[in-house]
Amino acid sequence: MDCYKTKRQSWIFPTVILCIYGFFSMARPSEPFLTPYLIGPDKNLTLNEVSNHMFPVWTYSYLVLLFPVFVLTDYLRYKPVIILQGVSFVVTWLLLLFAQGLLAMQIVEFFYGLATATEVAYYSYIYSVVSVEHYQKVTSYCRSITLVAYTASSVLGQLLVSLAHVPYFYLNVISMVVVSLALVFSFFLPMPQKSMFFHKKNNAEESSPGSPGKDEILETPSHGRSVSQEGGTISESPAKSGRQQESRLLDLQHKNLMLRVFLQWCQDLKDCYSTKHLFFWSIWWASSTAGYNQVLNYVQILWDHKAPSQSSDVYNGAVEAVATFGGALAAFAMGYLKINWDLLGELALGIFSVLDAASLFLMHFTNNIWVCYAGYLIFKSGYMLLITIAVFQIAVNLSMERYALVFGVNTFMALVIQTIMTLIIVDSRGLNLPINIQFLIYGSYFLVIAGIFIVRSIYIIYSIKCKKEKRATLTYLNQSEGKPEECIESTKL
Repeated sequence: MDCYKTKRQSWIFPTVILCIYGFFSMARPSEPFLTPYLIGPDKNLTLNEVSNHMFPVWTYSYLVLLFPVFVLTDYLRYKPVIILQGVSFVVTWLLLLFAQGLLAMQIVEFFYGLATATEVAYYSYIYSVVSVEHYQKVTSYCRSITLVAYTASSVLGQLLVSLAHVPYFYLNVISMVVVSLALVFSFFLPMPQKSMFFHKKNNAEESSPGSPGKDEILETPSHGRSVSQEGGTISESPAKSGRQQESRLLDLQHKNLMLRVFLQWCQDLKDCYSTKHLFFWSIWWASSTAGYNQVLNYVQILWDHKAPSQSSDVYNGAVEAVATFGGALAAFAMGYLKINWDLLGELALGIFSVLDAASLFLMHFTNNIWVCYAGYLIFKSGYMLLITIAVFQIAVNLSMERYALVFGVNTFMALVIQTIMTLIIVDSRGLNLPINIQFLIYGSYFLVIAGIFIVRSIYIIYSIKCKKEKRATLTYLNQSEGKPEECIESTKL
């Protein structure tokens, strides 16, 4: 029994359970075939209803739920929110299987938005139950397992559709089973005792030498109260008075906890975004993630427009698997490149954003579904490569708490931009543009991002060059005037 308890308390047990949960929650073979399923005989929706009335609900729900879920995740200490995510996935696929009509499918998108918003609990839970020396290892495990699950399930879905001719309905049955298994495993996760913001453990305060421990208080003499014989008044001992004062202080701290955390967040964000380097990398993160999410949300609509699923073979699962795997390889390769990212990082953002824009233009202008697939492969791989660089550049000089906060704010800003794009471009209350024109606009959007960062990178490179030339000139003048070496070094500084 002691051995089992020790195992549960180690970093291995929660990591394994979380990875199992992550695998089953992402192993959804029906997801690459969602649009063909919705417009097929099972749901009998039109492309316009799916694109302009159903999918926008996910964006709006995600935006509205992200901030409260972010706060509740830390306040409730992760596990309840992970369970909520599992429940949301189960409800989503139950409705997908058995509900009918546009309104029911919009409710599906709401619950899927809730499941997406609660991803923050999955990615931050592990930091509350393992020690700092295991952070890098468990992060790689938790992120890699979701990648493996998505790739494997996409391949499985494609094989079942192409070789076994399994109807899309039964792909959703399989997805329902695996997300239900994920929900079961979520209950086995150990409950964290601390969190990043609301439940910090301050061991130094607990064991400070100047404060009396529990045993010392219990050993206070029994004459803690003294009764005056003459006046009948009751006076309290200093120990009792101290305990009451401490209790009042704790009550006050609990009442002001939310305010203190909010003020700390504001100060942390001010400190983080005051650095130009981090500020511009965050701008790219938010703007590009908005465009990336928009493309992923509507690319199946474009594929069905280029090659209708009712009359053509569908290879969405294979394309998603290859794109995810290619993006993973590109992201992995970036770890071995020796580049001065302070100097050339924003230039890389600009160049690869041009590549993303070109791939989206290609998807717009071609009528060949295979060329459209190829454009998507280029786009997704390029984004995954760049987001890896951006995450590293932002996280390298931040504490875990500040990284979580910056990640949340950047994601929220991305959703704000995405919501604006959805309202104007996609929604039936906006321009309600055809899917082909939408991708023309998305390509132009990434071209604007590329232009901003290429211009800024040229400015950075030119400024550094001018500073070097000025420093060389000052050094030459100082040497020609016969100034000692110390003066030259002082001039450089």
